[in-house]
Amino acid sequence: MAGERDLAKLLQGMRPVLNPGKYVYCTFPARVPAGMRPVVTVTEAEGITAVLPQEEADSLGLRYDYVAAWITLRIHSALAAVGLTAAVAGRLAEAGISCNVVAGFHHDHLFVGADDAVRALRTLEELAAGQP
Repeated sequence: MAGERDLAKLLQGMRPVLNPGKYVYCTFPARVPAGMRPVVTVTEAEGITAVLPQEEADSLGLRYDYVAAWITLRIHSALAAVGLTAAVAGRLAEAGISCNVVAGFHHDHLFVGADDAVRALRTLEELAAGQP
C-alpha cells in the first residue's frame, strides 16, 4: 500500500505516540559492535551513528551526550511526501524543542530531548488537531 502524500491528511492523521524508554546517539569508527541492537543507524564519512536504548549504552559503557525520547508518527507517510518534516520540525522549533527526524518506509520517527517528551507529544497533538 502506498503511503499518504497529502500534507493536510498527514498532519490530521499523524497520531503521534511516545515510545517507552530513553534513547542515545553513539558513534563508532567503522561498524556497530556485534550484538548491539540499535533502533537507527546512519553511515557517515566520519563513522557510524547508532541510536540505541540508554540502558544498553550504559551497560556497554558507551559515551553519549544527548538523551532523547522517541516519538513515532503512526500515519503511513509516503517517502515522496512534501512538507511533513518541515511542518512537524517547525512547530516543535516554535516551542523550543529539539527534533531529530528519521524516516522509515512506513512512518516518520522523531527523537526529541527526553525532558521535552510530554510537551513535544502535546505540541504534535495540537498540530494534528489544527490548533495554531
